[in-house]
Amino acid sequence: MSEDQYYYCIKHGAVEQGAGCRANDRLGPYPTREAAAHALESAAERTREEDRKDEDWDDPGAR
Repeated sequence: MSEDQYYYCIKHGAVEQGAGCRANDRLGPYPTREAAAHALESAAERTREEDRKDEDWDDPGAR
C-alpha cells in the first residue's frame, strides 16, 4: 500500500491516507484527497451507469 494513495472509510465517513481502517470498510485507492472525499458520489454514478447498461442489454429497443 502506497502512502501517496487515499481511501474513503465508509465506517467513519473520512478520507484516509496509507494504512488505516480495514479494507472491507474502505473505497479506493484514489490519487488525490479530493477524489477520495467524493468516493460515494463517484460510486453512485458508476452504479447508475452500469444500471443503464443493464437496462439496455435487457431491452435494446427500449432506448
